[in-house]
Amino acid sequence: MGSHTRNVLTVKSIAASKAGKLRDGGGLWLVTKGNGRYWILDYRHGGKRRELGLGPLHSVGLATARDKAEAARALVRQGIDPIGHKHGVEAIEAAKAKAAVKTFGEYADDYIADAVKAGRWRGAKTEAGWRNTLTNHAAPIRDKALVAIDVQDVLSVIRPLWGIKQETAEKLRERIERVLDSAKVEGLRAGENPAAWKGNLEHVLHKPDSLTSTNNHPALPYEQMPAFMNKLAAIDGMGARALEFTILTAARSGEVRGAVWSEIDLDAAMWAIPARRMKEGKAHRVPLSDAAVKLLKATPRFHGNDLVFPAVRGGELSDMTLAAAIKRIHASEQKAGREGFVDPKQLNADGKPRIATVHGFRSTFKDWATEATDHQTEIAEAALAHVTGTAVERAYRRGDALAKRRALMADWASYCDKAPHIEK
Repeated sequence: MGSHTRNVLTVKSIAASKAGKLRDGGGLWLVTKGNGRYWILDYRHGGKRRELGLGPLHSVGLATARDKAEAARALVRQGIDPIGHKHGVEAIEAAKAKAAVKTFGEYADDYIADAVKAGRWRGAKTEAGWRNTLTNHAAPIRDKALVAIDVQDVLSVIRPLWGIKQETAEKLRERIERVLDSAKVEGLRAGENPAAWKGNLEHVLHKPDSLTSTNNHPALPYEQMPAFMNKLAAIDGMGARALEFTILTAARSGEVRGAVWSEIDLDAAMWAIPARRMKEGKAHRVPLSDAAVKLLKATPRFHGNDLVFPAVRGGELSDMTLAAAIKRIHASEQKAGREGFVDPKQLNADGKPRIATVHGFRSTFKDWATEATDHQTEIAEAALAHVTGTAVERAYRRGDALAKRRALMADWASYCDKAPHIEK
């Protein structure tokens, strides 16, 4: 009988034989182990002899064993180890089986934990935002099987917020979409993403652009900035100083609240913010005006705490602390019978102008630079750390226009410090 002879065995010969090992050919054997008889495929991969179990005789008949053996030989011819392939398939099937009982909440928690472990987010605030969104706002669907989440489930948690807390609603939708996308990549879901916006939820929800402008951050008209800064300078406290520095640098409040002294070079009048703390993930240099440097020199330093503007207990200030200074000034103005520091273009539900916000001061700066100065728009955008131009234009733009931005920030500080208009 030749070494390449196959299909030697028959059902009858197997039943009649008591031998401990029967050869069918092509590496397929029926071996006796204990009280059972099992199919194995003897093959070589990478120069090494390997044995692949194909199952017991009582559940895998001769024809099935031959089919399995031929499928394994085909893998070997392709340079694939059948044992490794088998383990991979088993792992995928196990994951799918696990997903059938795994809930959306469990997977969302794992997704966040993995992101934190990988250092994906720049600060604890982002992690807290994700946890709050997917724990509280997505509570109704957390206990539902991951594979069973559909469009109606997504809408059930988004609709109560849509048009009321629009920013929260949009973040919730986006985060659910990303979690479900991740699950699909892992093979735990199939089909279209029920939280996708394009071609999906856009057809049943109002487009964000069609909602009222109240979703924008209320900004103070730049004409009122000198008066506001005059009032702000009279308030004591780290929150007021952080807000003042935020305005003078046109920075985001999170960048200021997380600023550390090691980023500041007072001699060079420069604040270097590392990429991990920037929204766009790109390092940003902020030229400091004389007013900003003077403010920093007057700011106390605390032993063992590198934060420029620490909270009372040593951690970062909250956005609410900076906003409290605005509300305090606004309340004082209203008590004096004046309208206060508001955005006349944005109204509350009662028709009254909305109070200016911390982030809105960036818009105030941009409006001033555009309407009241000859500084180029591109320079103002660079000062705000906005990404502008096409990818090609950005690739050829090697500098960050530091000298021009320094002149812009000096003019801004001078404008903020000019004698305010006194209302009678």
